[in-house]
Amino acid sequence: MKYNRILLKLSGEALMGEEKSSKVLNKDVMFEVGKQVKTLVENGVEIGIVIGGGNIFRGKYCEELSIERTPADYMGMVATIFNSLAFKAVLDALGVANVVMSAININQVCEPYIYLKALKHLSNKKVVIFAGGTGNPYFSTDTASALRASEMKADVILMAKNGVDGVYNKDPNKYKDAVKYDKISYDEILYKKLEVIDLNAVTLCQSNKINLIIFNMDEKDAIINVVKGQEIGTFVGEEM
Repeated sequence: MKYNRILLKLSGEALMGEEKSSKVLNKDVMFEVGKQVKTLVENGVEIGIVIGGGNIFRGKYCEELSIERTPADYMGMVATIFNSLAFKAVLDALGVANVVMSAININQVCEPYIYLKALKHLSNKKVVIFAGGTGNPYFSTDTASALRASEMKADVILMAKNGVDGVYNKDPNKYKDAVKYDKISYDEILYKKLEVIDLNAVTLCQSNKINLIIFNMDEKDAIINVVKGQEIGTFVGEEM
């Protein structure tokens, strides 16, 4: 494996599968990701995971329901805890040692996030699922991923997207002439304001010199192949 310690970011919507239905989680997708995580753990990779909450609550609901930004963001954080506990159950079923640590105190169902304790869990080969975002409103789970990766000294952040195979110069769903980047620097992605990822997260990664790989999780064994070092998706960073 090319990387020893990774931060895997999963979008909540990706866990719904390609066919979006009334179900907020897709069993097959969840177990497919879980099996790849198990394979990586068995090969000595230390793994932290951040899961978004977009399958349950999106910012667009704020206006529809007349919810202010701050309480809406906290609702989104709670959604990430729901997804994290669901993925924990999948890892438990697969026999993978894991723990959920939340930036929001909810001690009945998961541990509070404590930096040194999280490092100890990783060193003991437990998968650590970081729930609750950063614990503060106005920050996305992309930014939470960058923050936790920095704290855990991860080798790389893997941004697993649903149906998005990397960074393009413009929206490939709207423009047929959109060009995909195999590699791109922090400065370029910030200058061009390419919004496939939260730009605050890119800034944090740049400050802490943590590289990103943005790829399509729908490809077979994509997570494993990225960790092996295969050139999949778009590499974002300075080691060009």
